[in-house]
Amino acid sequence: MTKVTLYIAASLDGYIARSDGGIDWLSILDTEEEDYGYGAFYESIDAIVLGGNTYEVGLGFDKWPYPGKKSFVFTKRHFQSDRKDVVFVSDTVKNALAYIEAQGFENIWLVGGGALINSFLQHSLIDEYIISTIPTILGSGIQLFPPPTPEEKLELISSKQYSSGLLQSHYRRIGKP
Repeated sequence: MTKVTLYIAASLDGYIARSDGGIDWLSILDTEEEDYGYGAFYESIDAIVLGGNTYEVGLGFDKWPYPGKKSFVFTKRHFQSDRKDVVFVSDTVKNALAYIEAQGFENIWLVGGGALINSFLQHSLIDEYIISTIPTILGSGIQLFPPPTPEEKLELISSKQYSSGLLQSHYRRIGKP
């Protein structure tokens, strides 16, 4: 059975990026001493799903941020890539997830963005949430859970506070629809 985990950072007021998609405010966490559990999490996943805007943000980095993992980019735009580990998907999230599961991928990282997260929420397709709350108030931007968002019951698995002020909470969805 496929497990989808939303692993994401958000500002204290619930934004995952600035209005223009900028994530420069996350640089306050860049340190060689702490990876906030990212390395272990990355090793635990088989594939990645992300939206087109998040894909474009990833292209802006010095190197591809998801090496060694198959990345499924949900978009209606006509992207092209020479990377063999990037697949563009224009199907519904339910159909696409069934396709991903049929390929043998079991642990899926839902990277973002907000619209894709909302699509997964609408179909109760997120099994676990690992939310890193950054001690920054952005005031506006791209919401982590843009409305309309369905009600979802969660149970806390764990939480950890870091010296940077980041608070990471790990939740599991209660029950299946």
